[in-house]
Amino acid sequence: MIHLKTEEEIELIRQSSLLVGKTLAEVAKVIKPGIRTIELDRLAETFIRDNGAIPGFKGYNGFPYTLCISVNEIVVHGFPSNREVKEGDIVSVDCGVVMNGFYGDSAYTFMIGEVDPSVRALVEATKASLYEGISKAVEGQRLGDIGAAIQDYVEERGYSVVRDLVGHGLGKHLHEAPEVPNYGRKGTGMKLQEGLVLAIEPMINLGGHRVVQERDGWTIRTSDRKPSAHFEHDVVIRKGRAEVLSTFDYIEEILKTKD
Repeated sequence: MIHLKTEEEIELIRQSSLLVGKTLAEVAKVIKPGIRTIELDRLAETFIRDNGAIPGFKGYNGFPYTLCISVNEIVVHGFPSNREVKEGDIVSVDCGVVMNGFYGDSAYTFMIGEVDPSVRALVEATKASLYEGISKAVEGQRLGDIGAAIQDYVEERGYSVVRDLVGHGLGKHLHEAPEVPNYGRKGTGMKLQEGLVLAIEPMINLGGHRVVQERDGWTIRTSDRKPSAHFEHDVVIRKGRAEVLSTFDYIEEILKTKD
């Protein structure tokens, strides 16, 4: 069932989404070669709780961590561990929080040091495709317009869209209707209405689109073991132009100081 949000609910989702952005900025401060991904997870959990919120992923369907940390060929849902981040890695960090009864959910792919130019181009195209999708998240458009915009952008550049995983509605629950595929045909799917909040999250592969699930029951990696990138924003459908509730600004202010 589709639940359109009131302005008061949208404001609460915005506050949760902004805390996710601030949490990812804390990750940005310390992510570097040699750090273990479990250290990033502990830092994020502490920061979220210190800010009066609860980690949104921890315990969700049994997921045991605060962050999903997915390195290189891992697409999403990677477990934090004693694995050390290395020069040249790309690291998707996906974070959710619950605050005042509403979720925020956002993801950012970090490039560690000198990254292979082909992989850097994948990361940049994935991020750009997110904004292509957001540009279609407007009242009167169709759900398929979002996925078509993302798919067209990345496939024109030789990349492939993961089909087995999708974006989603967001609110009092982490995953609400509707599902938001990152592929599709223009003019298909439900008509978008003002007040619908969506988490749009392209997962884009350097190689083929196929993925497999690892034995832990969570980790998703590319079948061909080529890199994958992932970015996610929370947006509300508006007339004329989507409103982005989450932000990468906090993250990118930190990254500028590290360059």
